[in-house]
Amino acid sequence: MKNRLALSVLAVALSQVAGCAAVVVGGAATGAAVSVDRRTAGVVVSDQEIELRAFNRLRENFPANGFSVSATSYNRQVLLTGQVPDETTRTKAEEVVRAIPDVRKVFNETAISGVTSLTSDSNDTALTAKIKTGMLRDDRVPGTKVKIVTEAGVVYLMGLLSHAEADAAAEVASNTSGVTKVVKLFEYIN
Repeated sequence: MKNRLALSVLAVALSQVAGCAAVVVGGAATGAAVSVDRRTAGVVVSDQEIELRAFNRLRENFPANGFSVSATSYNRQVLLTGQVPDETTRTKAEEVVRAIPDVRKVFNETAISGVTSLTSDSNDTALTAKIKTGMLRDDRVPGTKVKIVTEAGVVYLMGLLSHAEADAAAEVASNTSGVTKVVKLFEYIN
């Protein structure tokens, strides 16, 4: 039982890592992640495909510097975070992702600004880990069922939760030192 919990926690942690590593590791983590997920296996795979397609299409459409956008898909809803140089680019990035098959909705939370530093990205990764740990310790929150994305101290929460679970998850995130804002993007199951 301990090994299964450890494997599940590892799979969840790996699923929170943005970028190329998540794409490479994502396939291996799928089996463990599905066992603790409220999405069907087909939707989990679809979300991974959407993220991979978004990564490739964004890279093809925006090869220039000054563009750093990540796409996170949960239950076929895509969250765009990162930095773009202007409003035209911001709008086009959303259109590119919206055109991917199976995408139901796009939350465009990109910022018009310069690309963040490696230090800022590292802080966001550490903050995500602190929040995930807090959720896993809180009996009110099904921590393995919450997708956490952190960008410049702003925390985005995704998942299929009850209203009470979502409120508890948001409370844990907002009480974590270093969080500047919490954005709930949950779908509610009750």
